[in-house]
Amino acid sequence: MPRATKKPEVAEVAPISSDQLIYDRIISAILDHKLPPGTKLVEDKLATAFGVSRTRIRPVLVRLANEQVVTLTPNRGASIAQPTVTEAREVFEARRLIEPRLVELFVAAASTADIANLRSCIAQEEEARLGGDMRRAIRLSGDFHLHIAQAAGHDTLGRILRELVSRTSLILMTYSASHSRERDEATACGCREHHALVSAIQLRDAREASRLMMKHLQRLESQLQFGQEDNSAPDLVELFGHAA
Repeated sequence: MPRATKKPEVAEVAPISSDQLIYDRIISAILDHKLPPGTKLVEDKLATAFGVSRTRIRPVLVRLANEQVVTLTPNRGASIAQPTVTEAREVFEARRLIEPRLVELFVAAASTADIANLRSCIAQEEEARLGGDMRRAIRLSGDFHLHIAQAAGHDTLGRILRELVSRTSLILMTYSASHSRERDEATACGCREHHALVSAIQLRDAREASRLMMKHLQRLESQLQFGQEDNSAPDLVELFGHAA
């Protein structure tokens, strides 16, 4: 009888991150305030972290640069964008043009479950604030606005707002109050404003909801403190970890 041939062992290969997953994780790190403005995004380190080649990283960085979340500089590579005062003003102006309309559409289209999702988001934001997790509180505040955009049924404005929310996170990291008490009070005020907005939505009062949204965005902009710097930079491999 012929001797059985032993099948060669095949090494297990770790799943490789998709381009969308890499993009989503970088955006999430920005929204969670784990990638401060100015952080260098070294391609080799990102490739190691996600278990892919550098050629897979570059298109993601280009996409982020097109959304003005990342800055690509010849011979210097990529870094998280550092919004100027003018850019910060422009982002909030754009949000004031878009979000009052989105909340009007939300009032017309929102289901009971959609409104419940907003209240849940506020509750989680308050919990994060009380626990001292201000990064998570700011992330959840952005999620509140994105929930409205998603259920409003206007895909174009929704896509624009997603980019603006990412850029707003960079602006808040750059220009928010440095004093912890001031940050806490600002977030608490935001929760109260979100509660008032949801109450208007629940009453199906589109005009009042639009007015409250405008007032809320104006207050957020008014609390920015220009001239602050944060030079801390995270380790990219440690932040994103190896692909598994």
